[in-house]
Amino acid sequence: MASVFIVIFFLIIQVFANRIISSSSLGKIKWMSLAGGIAVSYIFVYILPSLHHEQDDFGETAFELAMESELYFFGLIGIVVFYTLNKLAERYRYKKGTPVEDHFFFVQICLFFVYNMLISYIMFAADQTIPQLMFYGVAVGLHFMAVAHDMFRENNQKYRKYGRYMLAGGILSGWLIAEFTPHSPLVLSIVFAFISGAIMFNVIKNELPSEGSAHLPTFIAASFGYSAITLFVKIVFEW
Repeated sequence: MASVFIVIFFLIIQVFANRIISSSSLGKIKWMSLAGGIAVSYIFVYILPSLHHEQDDFGETAFELAMESELYFFGLIGIVVFYTLNKLAERYRYKKGTPVEDHFFFVQICLFFVYNMLISYIMFAADQTIPQLMFYGVAVGLHFMAVAHDMFRENNQKYRKYGRYMLAGGILSGWLIAEFTPHSPLVLSIVFAFISGAIMFNVIKNELPSEGSAHLPTFIAASFGYSAITLFVKIVFEW
């Protein structure tokens, strides 16, 4: 039941992200710096350690002669796939004689529909307690907000009209798949590794604020603050 409330939280963020940012007294620059700082922390204090743990389990159960880097390779695939698709989508910006914005936005929205679906799937299919879901859900929710804002900047009219609902549909689809399909540890490990690579790429590309759009104190405080809290709860609750 708790997962339902977390999904609703994600959907609200995805659909109303730009309204939340624009109506908040925190301001857009601080919001993006906050999301970027937490996202970077999330990678180093949760994703990378979890990927290492998954690799250990994967090596013990998947193959008799397992290497020590299979899942890291799937993470590399995640980075390469999203980088390649992003570059192919960007070509539409410069292709003459085509409805550039429509093509570019369509490719992006389909890509991030799958992206949101896989993040949502791994979030709810993994073996996590309710407190873990709630705690890490904050970082994931802010990441969804940053993705939404980036899509809004690319084409605000189409994003408002149907883009945000497609991205919200990706979140909902991932949750439904996690809730109503059997979970294979092998598949979960591979999907986690792949989407981890994709998250790393998107955080570095979209959430590390540039010099002109960054509030450095907020970014630093978010990075180290979230890291300290994460390490503390890991020690106290043995996550």
